[in-house]
Amino acid sequence: MAAILHEEYPVASDDYAGAGKVSSRIKELLKQMGFNPEVTRRAAIASYEGEINLIIHSDGGKVILEVTDEGDILLTFADVGPGIADVEKAMTPGYSTADAEARRLGFGAGMGLPNIKRVSDRFDIETGPAGTTLSLAFRGGI
Repeated sequence: MAAILHEEYPVASDDYAGAGKVSSRIKELLKQMGFNPEVTRRAAIASYEGEINLIIHSDGGKVILEVTDEGDILLTFADVGPGIADVEKAMTPGYSTADAEARRLGFGAGMGLPNIKRVSDRFDIETGPAGTTLSLAFRGGI
């Protein structure tokens, strides 16, 4: 399985004004490439939720989009610290560690990771004090 597309997008911590720019770019790119609308929709949901998590919970990071020659979409969200203290709790719908500013702006409802897992065909998470990496796959896109 080789990548026919590889793009990386930086995401800054606390960049609420820019929230959604990366996921919108990914959605438009997948549409232009002719991906199945349902797969595009699921990848767009996951990319938005992942992007928001980078903004709210990390010290910055990046979103990596890859499209394979088999038509799979791979999304990776890699951030710099502080990691997720309790992954099991973080996967519980409604549980959030978002700060007051994120909540005031309408973010941090505690549905990000559960929604990402629900729409993804593959969901892998690695976390520690240096940061978190979330790897996703969406199959049958073209």
